[in-house]
Amino acid sequence: MPDPIISRLRRFQTRYFPRLRKQFQALVDQGQHPTVLFIGCCDSRLVPYLLMDSGPGELFIARNVGNFVPPFDASHGYHGTAAAIEFAVLNLNVREIIVCGHSHCGAIRALYTELPAEAQHMAKWLELGRDAVLPVMLSEEALRRTEQRSVVLQLERLMDYPMVRRRVEAGDLYLRGWHYLIEEGKVLVLNIETGQFEAFDAAIEAARANDPLAGVNLLP
Repeated sequence: MPDPIISRLRRFQTRYFPRLRKQFQALVDQGQHPTVLFIGCCDSRLVPYLLMDSGPGELFIARNVGNFVPPFDASHGYHGTAAAIEFAVLNLNVREIIVCGHSHCGAIRALYTELPAEAQHMAKWLELGRDAVLPVMLSEEALRRTEQRSVVLQLERLMDYPMVRRRVEAGDLYLRGWHYLIEEGKVLVLNIETGQFEAFDAAIEAARANDPLAGVNLLP
C-alpha cells in the first residue's frame, strides 16, 4: 500500500515545484520579503495561504495553539511565537500583523473545560487566553464571543512589544484582528472604532478614517 506522505511529496516534486521553480529560485537569490506576519492557530482547518490567496514568499506565518501572543517579558520562558514577531518586525520589516482566530477553536473551548493531568504545557499556554473567558455557561454563542475577545487580547499584548509599538506609532505597521468562520468561508474583521467584528468590507472602510492605535483596550 502506498505511503500517503511519500505520495504527497512526490506530487509536490513532480507537479507543483516545476511550475514554481523560477519563483523559488528568485526567493533564494533575493531573499524573502513578506509584507504580512500572520499569527494563526494550529487548527488544520485554517489554511492561511488558501485564505489569503497567496503563494511562496508572501506571508511570514507563526502558528500556535489558540493563535496566542506570549508576553514580551522573556522571563516567561522560550517562545517561538515571540521570536517570530521580533524577526518579522525587526528583520523582515513587515507592514502588517494579522491575528486570526477562528470558529470552533479547540483552545478556546478548552478554557471552559478541565484538561487531562498530563497536559501541563497546554494548561500553562492556555493562560494566554484566560482573560477573554466570559463568566457565563458554556454555549456556542459564548465560544464565538470568547474567540473574538481573545483576538483583541492578543492584539493588545502585541502592543507591549517595543518594536511593534514603535512602528505602529510611527504609522508604518498596522495590526489587524480577524475571526474566520470555517463553516461559512467568511472572515470577520475587527472594527477598531466600534470594537466589533464585522464583514471585512465594512470594517476596512471604517478603518480608513481611524488611528491604528484605536484597537487597544477594547475588551469590555
